[in-house]
Amino acid sequence: MESQIRKIHQQLVDQKITCTTLIQEKLAALKPNSHNTVNSLLEDFALEKAKKVDEKIKNRQEIGLLEGIPFGVKDVYMLQGTFTTASSDFLKNYKAAYTATAIQKLIDAGAIPIVKENCDSFGHGSSSENTIFGAVKNAINPALVAGGSSGGSAVNVAKQFTVFSIGGDTGGSVRQPSGYNKVYGLKPTYGRVSRFGLLAYASSTDCVGPIATSIEDIRIVLNTISGIDVKDQTTYKSDIISDENISTASEIKAIGYFKNFIENNAIDSEIKADFLAAIEKIKSKGIEVKELDFFDSETLVSTYYTLVMAETASNLSRLDGTNYGNRMEGKNLKDTYSITRSENFSEETKRRIVGGNQVLSQGFSDEIYLKAINLKNEISENFERDFQEVAIILSPVTPKCPPKIGDSLKDPLAMYLSDAYTVGFSLGQLPTLTIPQGTSTGLQISAAKTNDEILLKFANFLKEVL
Repeated sequence: MESQIRKIHQQLVDQKITCTTLIQEKLAALKPNSHNTVNSLLEDFALEKAKKVDEKIKNRQEIGLLEGIPFGVKDVYMLQGTFTTASSDFLKNYKAAYTATAIQKLIDAGAIPIVKENCDSFGHGSSSENTIFGAVKNAINPALVAGGSSGGSAVNVAKQFTVFSIGGDTGGSVRQPSGYNKVYGLKPTYGRVSRFGLLAYASSTDCVGPIATSIEDIRIVLNTISGIDVKDQTTYKSDIISDENISTASEIKAIGYFKNFIENNAIDSEIKADFLAAIEKIKSKGIEVKELDFFDSETLVSTYYTLVMAETASNLSRLDGTNYGNRMEGKNLKDTYSITRSENFSEETKRRIVGGNQVLSQGFSDEIYLKAINLKNEISENFERDFQEVAIILSPVTPKCPPKIGDSLKDPLAMYLSDAYTVGFSLGQLPTLTIPQGTSTGLQISAAKTNDEILLKFANFLKEVL
């Protein structure tokens, strides 16, 4: 699909549409909430911004490429004066006191946020069913899950309710729902985009990522939100990615894939066959494809969930109803804390807090948590060796097709295992992009740290090949 950002920008400049009309049309499409993607609409805020864009155009002032472009925001990002609920009972009435850095950069560029989007509560889930606003429905088949935790963001883009959305990816939460809904979704290199203002799930793997219908729109948004932020010391200076630089992938001579992902009994036969067919098409273009060895998916999932549950328990310890959140009074202070946390956290969030406290507790931390830390380091070292041989690692996004709504809630382990092909790249802090080609749930392209540009190069190549 062509760049929606460039198309709309030109329509605004040529005065074929007004920004106010554009925003009103998108809001009208969102209001029925047909797919349970909406937590709150930012109608007054958006229309006020649109009015200013129209005034600039009327006065023949130049507007930026993103100016007037409507976008969605996963409801785990702070946007001053708006509800930031994390789709939870705990924060259902919480209004943000400041704005997340990535969102502020987009607003400064003139883009207009129009909706806070439904997601798994605190990002805890892979289906966008763990939410007080009702399960998000898949854009292609509403009987199926949308994926998670950025399900609302992916569906809004797929249905063209928003031009792009900003999701959050901890272990696949942008990539997996993007695959389920056939759109592009990027997890940048860890630290390329500031996490300031993102409600923390697991701080060592949380990433801010764009979802869009074209590679060009991903590029435009990524350039806007990237860069050093003094409020997030993990950020680093990154180069602008130009459209010329990603127009050819001629320097990519070899790619790889993990054979144990494909030989795993858990993968659907259709996804396996489609993936291998995609590999053959890539080979036919003269690119060498290497089989790589990697950790088995069960080890990856166990390592990932051990670490993120520990970080979740730590990050959510601040939520007790004292400073913010839905406080519930008990007989005494201890009882108040207990009731507040028991009643406001979902079953899935409580499961992760309990698991995190367990692996951090005396007698278990050495045996479980430190072992997971060591495995994470080994995973990173494995990636470093692989990227000495290949420029890209290609994989399915998920081993299975999206389940029916309700099935994942009955089997939490199956939900965790749906992340089997995404969590390894999160542990390695690698840039990874989902593309809507290759298999029924897309393909996942990964590169070495800070090599985000090469993902877009190869995605453009695959757009013509697959």
